[in-house]
Amino acid sequence: MSERVVGGASAYTFDSLPETLFDGLAATAGRVPEACALVDDDARRYTFAELHRLAGSMASYLQGAHGVGEGDRVGILLEASVEFCTAYFACSMIGAVAVPLSTKFREPEIASLVERASLNVLLIDERFGAWAECLSSACPAVLVCNRTAQGFGYPEALRAWPKPRRAGSLASDAVMMYTSGTTSASKGVLLTNANVLHAATVYRRLMGTTEEDRTVIPVPIYHITGLVALLTQFVLVGATTYIHRRFDARRLLDCVRDEKITYLHASPTAFEKVLELRDEYPELPSLRALLSGSSYEPVSKMRAFHEWLPTCAFQVVYGMTETASPALLFPYDSPTSIYAGATGKPVPGVDVRIVDDEGRDVEVGAVGELLLSGACVTRGYHEHACEVLDRTGWLPTGDMGYANAEGMVWVVDRKKDMINRGGEKIWCSSLEETLCGIDGVREACVAGIPDELYGEVAVAAVVPLPGAELTEGGLRDTLRGLVAGFEIPERIVFVDHIPQTVGDKPDRAAVRAAVLEIRRS
Repeated sequence: MSERVVGGASAYTFDSLPETLFDGLAATAGRVPEACALVDDDARRYTFAELHRLAGSMASYLQGAHGVGEGDRVGILLEASVEFCTAYFACSMIGAVAVPLSTKFREPEIASLVERASLNVLLIDERFGAWAECLSSACPAVLVCNRTAQGFGYPEALRAWPKPRRAGSLASDAVMMYTSGTTSASKGVLLTNANVLHAATVYRRLMGTTEEDRTVIPVPIYHITGLVALLTQFVLVGATTYIHRRFDARRLLDCVRDEKITYLHASPTAFEKVLELRDEYPELPSLRALLSGSSYEPVSKMRAFHEWLPTCAFQVVYGMTETASPALLFPYDSPTSIYAGATGKPVPGVDVRIVDDEGRDVEVGAVGELLLSGACVTRGYHEHACEVLDRTGWLPTGDMGYANAEGMVWVVDRKKDMINRGGEKIWCSSLEETLCGIDGVREACVAGIPDELYGEVAVAAVVPLPGAELTEGGLRDTLRGLVAGFEIPERIVFVDHIPQTVGDKPDRAAVRAAVLEIRRS
């Protein structure tokens, strides 16, 4: 690694990065052409040579038939599929910007994003075909993917088109990805080739990924984890990726067992659903690495995984769309470490500061807001009023944390989720960790609600384990011996599942609304 100037800005990054995502695919296809790159949801297998050819054909089609060129934006509203992967790398070949869109959204939400993104072309799955007419008013070309038993869903791309004009560089925008939230509040994060390639290489180096590894994408492929931490990383490495259109814990574990998957990166929610099935899969000897991100992973759950799969490392990663995925990574097996519960250390090329409300660095051990800078941090947002970096060039994350003298960082909560009870601070994730450690509790989510006396108080939603006889009073009594009195939730409600946001994170707003509704009734 060395200090390099990319697009006029200096960054500490890897010396061997390809210029573009497509160049990374081309290099892999030249090195291991017959190795298996993808296995799709219908069990069709594609070598790296085939993926490279398909991406080239798709690039020729987008440019030859629709005039897509450098800097143009191509929306991708496709299921996890070879067509999605092909479009992603095809955009890179001609210097276009890939704009993945959530297949969970409804027509009005997609229409809003399509209009905001200023797309030149929109690729949509056949199940959204009825939306084409509506979406065409905001995008010049809406191309429906029609898969058949024979394979590729864009047969027009396989015709003989003129050879495309190659474009793009490390400094070029490669991806524009919308953050989770309402379509009006979400922001289009711009990520360059340098951002994405640096992030994928960080995972490759720190996780020791090789051509012998196999992964399955158990998260939405249009999220930063699926797109960069898994797909892009494994293409650069030359390893195999299995693609599932829908998350199904049992099918995922069948794939791990039958296809000898070695590497899983998923959300705490997905890992919780997997853990429920451990008795059905007592041994999964191929697994060597589990990586959890997107929200807080309770130590009790990680230790349960260690008991189930003692030879498999369980690590946590912290990042965001604005960092192309990784910012902090736990460097050891978390459940067996003396630092269990910590989030990790800054990854290569990323610097971290922890500051108070006035922007001053806090002392070791003191809680403050995490600021980030480095090679994988976005240069900005698309058509959004707010600036991504503060006046000193750092990215405010909105997350609160602290560090020890060795540089290990603990992320304790979102700044906006911290509960201020009469001046006393309650960290939601810390209280959730305590609740999950109580016998009979499977999951917990803490939120704050308004209170006339204290301004704000904590409430919790709890998912009991099957057969557990939990009561609100019993849990509150147990907590009195574990946490300060002001941290004990004013109300605890029992639910079948914790509501999730579209970003697969606990939905505190939904928990808050549910408790307030109970109080009114």
